[in-house]
Amino acid sequence: MKLKLILGAGVAAAACAILASCADAPQRPAPRAYYSPRVQATPSTLTAEASVFEGYMRRARGIDASFSGPREVSEALQTGASHEPRQLETGMIAYAAVAALQEPRFVDAIRSNPNRAELARRLASDPALALELPGGEAAAARAAGALASQGEALREQGLRVKRAAYSVQHQAWSKKDVPNPGGRLARVKALSSEPLRASSGDSARLYEAMAQGARRSGPAGPAVTRALAVAALNVLGEPGQGHALMSEPRTASCLRIAKLNLYQCLAAAGPQYEDIFCLGQHAMADTGQCVVEATHPARVATRASYRR
Repeated sequence: MKLKLILGAGVAAAACAILASCADAPQRPAPRAYYSPRVQATPSTLTAEASVFEGYMRRARGIDASFSGPREVSEALQTGASHEPRQLETGMIAYAAVAALQEPRFVDAIRSNPNRAELARRLASDPALALELPGGEAAAARAAGALASQGEALREQGLRVKRAAYSVQHQAWSKKDVPNPGGRLARVKALSSEPLRASSGDSARLYEAMAQGARRSGPAGPAVTRALAVAALNVLGEPGQGHALMSEPRTASCLRIAKLNLYQCLAAAGPQYEDIFCLGQHAMADTGQCVVEATHPARVATRASYRR
């Protein structure tokens, strides 16, 4: 079986470089998180943005790889494609910042700093300073662990969906062409430009994720470093200065290219199984890998071949 995927050489090469480098249960009380009581009492922009990120990642990795017809493929594709890359990047850094704020020593050091205005000024111009604060490395480990766990889970589920593009071909419906492929691509592009909003239950799910307390030690990547500075600036009462740091060039490029590759893949796809491939590889696995790579320190990208 050969998938009819045609990627532009320039976009494919760039993607390879970046992605290679780069039944209802009973309700339980939410575990205590150090920072969550204050934030939950007064919802903030930071937690709202983090909740949007967590909500998208949770819904996307919940896509079932057992497809039984075109309708399921279409619905899954809409779920996987429904993020705007810039918003996801902002939400990713917000999510890491909320994770960092679960580190008591880090928060206490910021609150007790006698030169709060000066500290805020320095953090805004040099985010790496946050790593030098007491508890900074531990906060970075929380932030990196939280992001890596989210990214790895989405990537692995994406690869399962990708494998389904091959196994599903014993079902006749999967070999039929997608009806109105132009309209399908237009819908995906429209979903990719619409901002997501947190639902009523997303905030609680955010703190359930935080309570898992994942940690990933080692040198902090630029996105994690910025997240720590954002966290500190929020504690200092300077969320506006923090918001200015909620973008990181390498991560932004990775997410943008993953989305462009999804568009190109869908534009070249014919039968239903090829849509499943595009969904698994580009909407899910590539996006998850971008989140994982955001936790890594900068390094020289190595070129890798594009795998189908």
